[in-house]
Amino acid sequence: MEGRPIRTRGVVFRGPATRPRIEELTLDPPQRGEVRVRMAAAGVCHSDLHVVDGEWERPTDLVMGHEGAGWVEEIGEGVSDLAPGDLVVLAWTAPCGTCKSCQRGEPWLCARPDGSGHRLASELVRLRRHNGQSIGAYSGIGTFGERQVVAASAAIKIDPGTPPEIAALIGCAVTTGIGAVRNTANVQAGESVVVIGAGGVGLSAVIGAIAVGANPVTAVDTSEAKLLLATLVGAHRTLLTSEADQVAGADHVLECIGLVETVELAIELVRPGGTVTLVGMTPQGQRASFDVYRFVEDGKTIRGSNYGSADPARDFPAIAKAYLDGRLPLDLLVSQRIGLDELDGAFDAMRRGAGARRVIVY
Repeated sequence: MEGRPIRTRGVVFRGPATRPRIEELTLDPPQRGEVRVRMAAAGVCHSDLHVVDGEWERPTDLVMGHEGAGWVEEIGEGVSDLAPGDLVVLAWTAPCGTCKSCQRGEPWLCARPDGSGHRLASELVRLRRHNGQSIGAYSGIGTFGERQVVAASAAIKIDPGTPPEIAALIGCAVTTGIGAVRNTANVQAGESVVVIGAGGVGLSAVIGAIAVGANPVTAVDTSEAKLLLATLVGAHRTLLTSEADQVAGADHVLECIGLVETVELAIELVRPGGTVTLVGMTPQGQRASFDVYRFVEDGKTIRGSNYGSADPARDFPAIAKAYLDGRLPLDLLVSQRIGLDELDGAFDAMRRGAGARRVIVY
């Protein structure tokens, strides 16, 4: 079937007022610098829910999903570092290597990532409805599809012994949380860390903080069940949000939810001279406020962490190796394995704040 269009299925976003639905689609073969991937697993992330609920503006007629892993099935011309059968994690920012951000060593801020614009530009469209209408791929990878054609630079080869569900989460939640600790905040051994939010990203941040030797590491959430998960992944202490003032004076506070009130709480909790790292994403257009005089007087720092300030080609394989070596308890992040047709239920559970990550297993 090499070089020929194939049939596939994917969950297509048709607008925030319309329920996404599974559609039968046609997928063209990979072109130069591209690979076709058969999806193994895809995580359901809160960013997907922001789109479905209309909190983030995105184009319609996209196969959704941006956290996933799979096996290379076919390679396009010019691809030499990947081969059919390779297990790859898909990166929703595949740095171009040439823009100013990439040249500065900040690939997570790439201005022109490969496969950008959700692959809606005519020269990048590989998915179509049977009537010929173009369909895009969210963030260039559309992991809620059974198969995808992606830029080869977005397909990062990792150890084939990595379970697909874990590989999928490395594509977003795990790298975002661990990277926020290691890369953005540069947390050091012995420093105190507070993580606000114990979902997939927050739990990954707890795991990352424990791994670098931070002490104590405290998780804060409104859910007792999520705080139990935080304890299981290694948090030294857990607190309900209403009790968070008990940990005022932390060296680092990482906000991993994306709520204005917890952003403001993070600024209050960090010590003078400490660092607040904002990891969670609010709905577009929201603003937080703080006492500017007090903030300056205390010499605090706020940093934004996009994708854990990660270089996927470097960080994905390293995280997979650390997991396989038994140094990162990532299995605890998987709350439930589901099928593609159970996505609506996963979104509902996320709205209720239930569990860490639900993973579609193909």
